[in-house]
Amino acid sequence: MPRKVTKLGEGLKISYLSFVLFFAFVPLFVMLVVSFKSNDQYMANPWFFDAPSSWNWQNWAIAWDTVKGYIANSLFVSVTGTFVTLVIVLCCSYAIARFDFPGKNIIFYMVMATMFLPGTVAALVTLFDLIGKMNLMNSLWALVLMASVGGQVAGVFILRNFIEDIPKELFESAQLDGAGHLQQIRHIIVPLSASIISVTCIMDFLASWNNVIFPLLILRDDQLLTIPVGLFRMDGEYVKQYGEMMAAYSISSIPLLIIFIFSMRLFVKGLSAGAVKG
Repeated sequence: MPRKVTKLGEGLKISYLSFVLFFAFVPLFVMLVVSFKSNDQYMANPWFFDAPSSWNWQNWAIAWDTVKGYIANSLFVSVTGTFVTLVIVLCCSYAIARFDFPGKNIIFYMVMATMFLPGTVAALVTLFDLIGKMNLMNSLWALVLMASVGGQVAGVFILRNFIEDIPKELFESAQLDGAGHLQQIRHIIVPLSASIISVTCIMDFLASWNNVIFPLLILRDDQLLTIPVGLFRMDGEYVKQYGEMMAAYSISSIPLLIIFIFSMRLFVKGLSAGAVKG
């Protein structure tokens, strides 16, 4: 009986994973298939590849010419915003975790309380007015500012707890050797917390990369659009070139795939760090 139960459980696990993988990869497969088709080919056979001789590589050339500027803008906003966020998170977490000062816990809980404030969608009017008064309308720096101030809370919460678990003797030894606070952050916290930092960076990067509403609201010039807004505007009002659209979607996903491939181990290690640390 236990053996049959075990086989049944394994079968259910495999079935569930197959179900999840099917709905995760089939849209990607269809997107890739359609990216090589004209509209007529798409209407005739939307689910599978045609003969390689009939593939429309021109779709990819047109899509690249369309989205390469959008990708560059998104990379600038996401990378810059993530870097600024990381600097703030490291300094704030280090100060709260390492020093005892009056009101320390109050400050920490006030930072955590900002998680309950309305998000971008609920505060669009206020943010629009604020960006206008700062003369940042139709500027990528407005998006960098929003990316920099929107992701610190979760990072501070995670990193502060991790820093508190680092032996104090390491910091005391560094102080005896003449290391300042920035040197302690660089040579102690960053190497030991690389996996946790990678989780924070990836989450902030993805949030900034996938932001649609705020860039759509404040950006006017086509050359300043980020990739989500650029792809949104590729969707024609009367005629939709499905092959070109799917090729553009495929190209825009490449940076995220590269990040996932090179950071997957650190990301998984960071997610499991709290469970195995003791």
